[in-house]
Amino acid sequence: MAVDLSGRRYRAQRWAARGALAAAALAVAAPLVYGGLRGLLLLACGVLGLGLSASAVWWTLTLRGPLRWGAALVAVCVPVAVITLFAATLFWALLVSLALWGLAVWCGRFALRGAGGEPAPVRERRLPPPRRPVLIMNPRSGGGKVGRFRLREKAERMGARVVLLDPEKRHDVTALARAAVADGADLLGAAGGDGTQALVAAVAAEHDVPFLVISAGTRNHFALDLGLDRGDPAACLDALTDGVELRVDLGFAGDQPFVNNASFGAYAAIVQSPAYRDDKLGTSLEMLPDLLTGQQGPRLVARAGDTTITAPQAVLISNNPYHTGDPLGLGRRERLDSGVLGVLGVRLEGAVDAAALLLNPEPSGLTLLTAPEVVIEADRAEIEAGVDGEAMVLPAPVRCRIAPGVLRVRVPRRRPGVTKAPPRLDWRRLRKLAATVGRTAAPARLRHPGGPPSRTDRPAGRHEPSGSGTSAPPS
Repeated sequence: MAVDLSGRRYRAQRWAARGALAAAALAVAAPLVYGGLRGLLLLACGVLGLGLSASAVWWTLTLRGPLRWGAALVAVCVPVAVITLFAATLFWALLVSLALWGLAVWCGRFALRGAGGEPAPVRERRLPPPRRPVLIMNPRSGGGKVGRFRLREKAERMGARVVLLDPEKRHDVTALARAAVADGADLLGAAGGDGTQALVAAVAAEHDVPFLVISAGTRNHFALDLGLDRGDPAACLDALTDGVELRVDLGFAGDQPFVNNASFGAYAAIVQSPAYRDDKLGTSLEMLPDLLTGQQGPRLVARAGDTTITAPQAVLISNNPYHTGDPLGLGRRERLDSGVLGVLGVRLEGAVDAAALLLNPEPSGLTLLTAPEVVIEADRAEIEAGVDGEAMVLPAPVRCRIAPGVLRVRVPRRRPGVTKAPPRLDWRRLRKLAATVGRTAAPARLRHPGGPPSRTDRPAGRHEPSGSGTSAPPS
């Protein structure tokens, strides 16, 4: 019966995949059929408008003076004009098209749920509460969240020792964490931004003690990907009494640990400027023209296995790859234990390459891959870097690597961010699923419930380390 039910579900998923492809095709066709030749002309105008807008953004970032503001006006006005033209000409057809796109997305997610390829859940371990937890708190992080949410008071009531950093002094957070371990701490925690989290996490990994994340920073992307509530950092402290432990990876740029990412190139150079903290936008607009055109900053070379990215304007190395195949998942990581770095390199030579980022499903100026190690070289002795948002200057070359499963993270057993994420909408997989016929489409475990698994069966959700190739989000 179980096999029969699974077979029925698989058939339903196959038909859902076909429905998703049909709805997507109709969503494209509806405006064209409704508008006839006019619809084709409007589609051409839309494509040209996207290309012109992307080019205008490039000119806005690389020019100065009146030309910059003219380009910025084009970048804003062209999309507005195209949307207005479409709405005025194809109003009802656009509404039908949007509804069909919504149906295509819903059917596609249903078809891919459980069809293989989704990340397997991270294993949780129930362990006794720590006896001597030590938490390092930065009262300035997140605009004063430590005081606003009374984190120190709650932690001390739960039996933790709190080390409160003095805002008027410079502290060696790594030394404080090591001293806590030497004094008998069996758990280390940090309330602060991702940079502070990374330093304490590295000491916890070094001594194999659990690490507690308290989302008291401004953004706290690491906490978000762990499923923690960034709006209520006090809820993170529940892990002290009712927690589970996860094993996750930790990234390193040279000797600097990072829980999120290390960036090199334009952004890393901008954050080095003393004026950046007080005027982020003005400083960026002033420096970007020279950085993007290669007149300022180091000439970088990134090497990941057999792949070499020469003279990129920006390289982002992440602790596990970011979700890039679905706009709804941008900036998130599907998992933190895949054992590979995510690599994103951008190399644009002009406005045409900028337009290709939007119009070309596999733009030559964008490199996306995974690798266990990436080496960043430069034409100078030191490289500017942004490591978890902290401005640093590192000796060249910088070897970025990942340490798989070295970090024991203790999180609350009940945390609001832990929900089953919808599967990534992969149109290639949908086409393959829709094209399968009958029982030959069923997975091996359904066709041979009592036999051995297929040689091609692999655990779901693992990113295969790759040192070559350039890929882009699914078209």
